[in-house]
Amino acid sequence: MNKIILLGRLVRDPEVRYTQTGKVVTQITVAVDRPFANQEGQREADFIPVIFWGKQAEAVGNNFKKGQRILLEGRLQIRSYEAKDGSKRWVTEVIANSFEFIERKEASATDGAAGHSAMESFGQEIPGVPFDEQIPF
Repeated sequence: MNKIILLGRLVRDPEVRYTQTGKVVTQITVAVDRPFANQEGQREADFIPVIFWGKQAEAVGNNFKKGQRILLEGRLQIRSYEAKDGSKRWVTEVIANSFEFIERKEASATDGAAGHSAMESFGQEIPGVPFDEQIPF
């Protein structure tokens, strides 16, 4: 079985691209803390490249920014290619199958008159609509 679960922070903004056939692909690098300290007592992290495809690639590209936490599940892929100088290079990356938001997106002034994000207002009553009103869908 080839399954990886990672919890970490994005090192930089997602990099969204489109293949020649029009498929969307997003690459991120996730910093994952190691569970122990080094000999000097400092914590270290691994920087893991992650690839998303399709609708998940669009969602990650549109909703994540540098520094945000992400929980993802995927598989490890190791591939090789020939570099321009003729040498053989190896690439290790995670091909993600799913992800979850770990923290809220920071509220911005464009998120409404009061400056609240959609996540913050979820579950709150909307002025002028009775709480026990049936939702028409």
